[in-house]
Amino acid sequence: MRFTPGVRGARLLVRRRRPARVAGARPPLLARLRVRTKLMLLVLPPVAGLLAFTVFSAMAQWNEAHTLKDFKASTEVSFATAGFYDAVARERLAEVLAQAAPDRPGTAADRNAARRATDRALTAAEGTASGHEGQPDVAGVLGSVDNQLHAVRLESGSGALTVAQIEQRYATVATYLLDTVRRLDSGRPTRASGRAGDAYLAVLGAIEAAARERVALAALLATPHPDGQDAAAGRWSALEAAQLDTFRQTASGPLRARLAGVLLQPAGRTVRATRETLLAAGGAQPQLPSLENWLTASGDRLTALRGIAHDAADELAADADQGLKAAQARGERELALSVGVLFAVTVLALVLGGSISRPLSEVSEGAKALAEGDLSYDVHYTGRDEIGVVADTFRELHVTSERLAAEIRTMSTAIDDNRLGHRADVAAFDGAWAQLLGGMNATMASFAAAHGRRRKAERELASIFHLSLDLLCICGTDGYFKRLNPAFERTLGHPAGTLLARPWLEFVHPADRARTRAVLDRLANGAESAEFENRCLRADGTERWLQWSARPVTGEGLIYAAARDVTESRRADREQAALRRVATLVARGDPPHEVFAAVAREVGMVLSTGPAAVLRYEADGAVTVLGSAHADTSAGEEAAAEVAHTRGPARAGRSVGAPIVVDDRLWGAVVAASTGPEPLPPGTESRLADFTELVATAIANADSQAQLRASRARVVAASDASRRRIERDLHDGVQQRLVSLQLDLRTAESMMEDRSADVSQQLAHIGKGLDDAFEDLLQISRGIHPAILSRGGLGPALRALARRSAVPVELDLRLPPDRLPEPTEVAVYYVTSECLTNAAKHARATVVQVEARTYDDVLEVTISDDGSGGADPGGGSGLIGLVDRVEAIGGRLGITSPPGSGTTLTVRLPLRERPTDL
Repeated sequence: MRFTPGVRGARLLVRRRRPARVAGARPPLLARLRVRTKLMLLVLPPVAGLLAFTVFSAMAQWNEAHTLKDFKASTEVSFATAGFYDAVARERLAEVLAQAAPDRPGTAADRNAARRATDRALTAAEGTASGHEGQPDVAGVLGSVDNQLHAVRLESGSGALTVAQIEQRYATVATYLLDTVRRLDSGRPTRASGRAGDAYLAVLGAIEAAARERVALAALLATPHPDGQDAAAGRWSALEAAQLDTFRQTASGPLRARLAGVLLQPAGRTVRATRETLLAAGGAQPQLPSLENWLTASGDRLTALRGIAHDAADELAADADQGLKAAQARGERELALSVGVLFAVTVLALVLGGSISRPLSEVSEGAKALAEGDLSYDVHYTGRDEIGVVADTFRELHVTSERLAAEIRTMSTAIDDNRLGHRADVAAFDGAWAQLLGGMNATMASFAAAHGRRRKAERELASIFHLSLDLLCICGTDGYFKRLNPAFERTLGHPAGTLLARPWLEFVHPADRARTRAVLDRLANGAESAEFENRCLRADGTERWLQWSARPVTGEGLIYAAARDVTESRRADREQAALRRVATLVARGDPPHEVFAAVAREVGMVLSTGPAAVLRYEADGAVTVLGSAHADTSAGEEAAAEVAHTRGPARAGRSVGAPIVVDDRLWGAVVAASTGPEPLPPGTESRLADFTELVATAIANADSQAQLRASRARVVAASDASRRRIERDLHDGVQQRLVSLQLDLRTAESMMEDRSADVSQQLAHIGKGLDDAFEDLLQISRGIHPAILSRGGLGPALRALARRSAVPVELDLRLPPDRLPEPTEVAVYYVTSECLTNAAKHARATVVQVEARTYDDVLEVTISDDGSGGADPGGGSGLIGLVDRVEAIGGRLGITSPPGSGTTLTVRLPLRERPTDL
């Protein structure tokens, strides 16, 4: 017989017992081996060998292929960088020729073309280097070289550099680029690529030496300097020879043959003859070729060397590509070998595994059935290995399990009947089975003790649930509360019966119900929710903000949730946001009236009151409203009077107020009042104080700005008065004396009857000198203070400036018939005069347009030219002085001067003084 134990009973089955061992059957050969031996033969030797071979081979091939791939990518970047270097070398020659031989035909065009070619080569190099990683940082090198080229071009174009300095600056850039190429080609994973890389770098070094020699001799031929002939002849030719020797040692046969042909070409012979002439001349003046002949010969020779460099680069790229393909081929061969070994191991595993898997499967199925309580399964395997021993043991275990089943069934029945004092008969079993039943007895005792502790824990949990200050609840997915703690009643004011009887969405604010319903839907689908906030309605109609965290138990249709009242923290956040907005206005220097209006508005929003205002106390005791958030400001009069009396925060009736103190004096107050019969809550005065500090800061800033403008206006007025006084003194004093001397000289000339030619010439010279001195003095007088501005006003003064300007001026004056304020006319006059002077001296303009018009009590003057632009408002005292003069009378000056697009200057001046808010 057999039985299957269950929680509430056992099921009995009848089956004939099989014999313990099949007699007379001879086991197969492999079944006589132990399982450990079989597993060792099956797994360890072939797998260990294959794993070691595969790992080491794969790592070696991967490293080699990765190195070759990186080297190939580096060579591509180095070729692009070398192309950029070649463009820089060409630009170097063009820049030197432009400086040394500016009158040479086509020099400027060659320089511009060389610069454009350099920019294109830089763009191509940056595109190639964009994907390069590691050292050197090619993108950083190219960016640095771009900045250096830009600086050299600017200084060379302005004439600030000599020929030697230009050549040296470009040589620095070229050396930097060649060093970058050498670092990129320094990997050299194979011997062939190493020799090709050395040959490529050597020919690049020879090209640089030849290019330096070409530039040096071109500068010498354009502007001969005998003292520098020997250095120019010998230094670079020696460096080139050394580089070419290195090239011959490392280059392939075809490249060496091609180099020999290049050196024997007519251009090569001309260069060699020039070098020999310079070396043989010593200190004497040699017979050198013309500049054009030298440029042609050396250029043809350089072109041939660059062709060799291109072929050397091709060989280097081919060697790198060939090495990469060879490494990949070796990897494929070794992969095929690994696959073959793995196939052999697999066949061996299948053969050996068959002798293990079948009996193991039979025993494992029996063990699985025994673990599931099915005692009807039997094992037929009778081998002499460990599996056979396990099969015999399994059959013995079958009998013992039936006896254990009876004890387990009895124990289960005792648990079902709540007879927790029942214990199994341990004495009927031996060994581990006795320990198992002893453990079951101990478990039964522990279960009884745990049952008592659970009931105690449930009582303690209920106490915590009811005493928690947070809102704790269990809600069903049907939308009703199932259980909640007293915190709900304290927070919402509804009795527990009401909260449990109605869908809890009815207690949510109507504006938040859609969001809350969406969160409930997500919870019903198994998603958790954290820090969700909504508004709930109290029994008295007020709102409370709650922050929820909830977790669903979908199998039971329940939601466990905890909530916290965050109404006060949200109010504090809203108040801080309002203070930040007001502080931003104060820090930005906005006009005081805007700050006052913003303070009143933010106070009304933060305190949720109707009337709120910013007040100023006048000297006569009156109160002026500077900003309000409600048309009715009378509600705060009581608090304002109380603040004025106590000079501190005060509360009067439904209103409260806080003082605004500036420089230790009571300047005003911020007041707010309740719209209903209830007074504002306690602590409102301290909340108002935060706003009054910002208002005091805004007032102090505005007062400082007003004092600064007044001081600047006084300085400008005093300067203009001094100019007028000096102009008047010159006109009434020195000018009158010069006129009198001119008249006296003419009278003396008329009184001389017999005068020689020398005396007449001397008198005429003195007369002309007096006339010139008078004109110079007149110009100085006009520059100090134009008399026409005082007599005729702004329009005639601007027309006079236009007539005297060295650049044609187009005037468009739409001025009122009446005279403008004197400071305004003087400021516009000097701004226009300075702009016309700058346009003639610096901008090289062909026409200047001056427009002046008035609108909304503002005079706007726009002065624009078509010159070179690039004016810097902070780069000279002239524009800075104009800015000071314009801002001193409350105006604004703006300038737009992009390089190459002219300059536009706009001045806006108020025609009447603006009232202050303070």
